[in-house]
Amino acid sequence: MSKIKFELEFPIHASASMLYTYFGTPAGLEEWFADKVNSRSKFITFIWDGVEEQAKILINKTNERVKYKWMESEDDESYFEFRIEIDAITKDVSLMITDFADSKEDVAESKMLWENQIEELKHTIGA
Repeated sequence: MSKIKFELEFPIHASASMLYTYFGTPAGLEEWFADKVNSRSKFITFIWDGVEEQAKILINKTNERVKYKWMESEDDESYFEFRIEIDAITKDVSLMITDFADSKEDVAESKMLWENQIEELKHTIGA
């Protein structure tokens, strides 16, 4: 069964370098995304309520983007990505999230989860 790709855009009032530290480093991710985050080479472990989920870091470009692949979904093309976009004219910073869901119903639920997570991120960085 193929997954459904979706993308979300969140304007964030922060510099690209500051924003990157919150999704590109274990310490930053622990502040808003997971209870605990451990990194070893190209692998990262996210822990929520004692449950571990492992992902592989596919792309990591400082102050630009990080693309992760859940190890449990190795057999498909899914991933999740944090990407910074800066408007060429206004210099406004947006965080782009790309993710995948199993069904149309799951897309709506996943979008809501991301919206809540990004609200937590904005609160954490004061944006």
